[in-house]
Amino acid sequence: MIKSLTPSEKRHFRLFTNKSGSSEDLKFLQLFDALEQQESLNEEKVLKQVPSIKKAQLANLKNNLYKHLLSSLRTYHAAQNLDIQLHEQLDYARVLYNKGFYQQSLKMLDKVKVTALEYELPHIALTAIDFEKLIESQYITRSLSGRADSLTQEATAVSTHIAQMHRLSNVALRLYGLYLKVGLARNQEDYDSITTFFQENLPEIDNQRAGFYEKLYFHQAHVWYYLMIQDFRNCYRAAQKWVDLFDEYPHMKERRPVLYIKGMHNLLNALYNLLYHSKFTAVLQQLEEFAADPKRKSNANIDTLLFLYLTTNKINAYFLEGNFTEGLQVIPGVLQNLEGFQAQLDPHRMLVFYYKIASLYFGSGNFKKAIEYLNKVIHHRNTSLREDLQCFARILNLIAHYEAGYDDDTLDYQIRTVYHFLGKMDNQQQMQVEIFKFLRNVGGIAPHQVRDAFAELKERLIAISENPFERRPFLYLDIISWLESKIENVPVQEIMRRKAGRLK
Repeated sequence: MIKSLTPSEKRHFRLFTNKSGSSEDLKFLQLFDALEQQESLNEEKVLKQVPSIKKAQLANLKNNLYKHLLSSLRTYHAAQNLDIQLHEQLDYARVLYNKGFYQQSLKMLDKVKVTALEYELPHIALTAIDFEKLIESQYITRSLSGRADSLTQEATAVSTHIAQMHRLSNVALRLYGLYLKVGLARNQEDYDSITTFFQENLPEIDNQRAGFYEKLYFHQAHVWYYLMIQDFRNCYRAAQKWVDLFDEYPHMKERRPVLYIKGMHNLLNALYNLLYHSKFTAVLQQLEEFAADPKRKSNANIDTLLFLYLTTNKINAYFLEGNFTEGLQVIPGVLQNLEGFQAQLDPHRMLVFYYKIASLYFGSGNFKKAIEYLNKVIHHRNTSLREDLQCFARILNLIAHYEAGYDDDTLDYQIRTVYHFLGKMDNQQQMQVEIFKFLRNVGGIAPHQVRDAFAELKERLIAISENPFERRPFLYLDIISWLESKIENVPVQEIMRRKAGRLK
């Protein structure tokens, strides 16, 4: 927490802690200063630096310091977070009520309610309405006769709105959870179960009466559904509606920038899967302009997401264009930022970046550097993460070893490790099996027959790719372009540049 603070946040914390001037606050600052100077927590060093802190006090002081840090950050960031401001006004209304200032409390609650409804925060609005009902039900204000019906109607309308929001958000969240667990539909059984769940659970919405979040969760659910069944055209349309929603509610881009950024990323992901280059470039530029806007809201969460999604899609742009060598220029900056955002990025994201960096090196012909980054994926301490990514990292690693000209013993070892991993996989797909069989036998093919063998493998893989449930592996590994490069004896990025030219 301390290491994540910006200079202005640290300055605010010191002022916040010093406001009472007590000796206990002095200890907080001394502990804060001691911890700030350390790279990692060393309690023995802290006790030597701050003799006034006894060992028995340290645990309580750390807990209290953490609470003070959170209180300081809450105050510091309140201006950028409307929900914090509204919760604060609810607290003030409670204070006024407890002091017997009932009319003033009701006025404040009414302002909270109106603002919360305007900015699509119905949960806060309902809290304000419940508090209003509490005050009015005690006949304190002598106004119940005129207010009973209106408060009841407001509570019913907002409750219905919230219930619909939860129904939609539950479906969207469960579909996303299913996507993380299963990935894309692997067979007809997966397709049928996903479709049945989607159709049975997603409620219809009335676009004329639905609010921002109801429409958002509705579009989110469609994005996850179409992505899982690999209907990328409809996935693109649903993602575009997600983004367009922020044009319909322009103030929400400022209030909920994270949802806008995620919508843009899903739109870019759908366009990448469609190989829709011109639209992809336009949307990526739009996201870059948003990130560069000095007026946009900024915090660690938003900045992390912008780094993550902008970098991912910039690399994808190099893939679409076949400019792997040019893409290598971004790697030093990516690695530097990965180190800076390490605390915020989960292991899945780190592995995806390493795989993409390895793919850039592979496409540019630097197979040894590709192997270096593929090993970061393969030998990650938690091998249960992203089984699909682990699989394709191993296959690409095997191809890179073949391309780099490693000796037979090294290739045999790589073949054995891939075979062992494929044997443990829950669901092997035909593309993976065909590539592995080919690479296992390629050493026994006569030199003058290798080109024909590559051509035969290409034809088999093209036939496999026509099955909609077998297309998923080709999204991770463009093996067809690699085979074409071997058949024509040209660099793989030359093949991909030609394809990009046709796509444009």
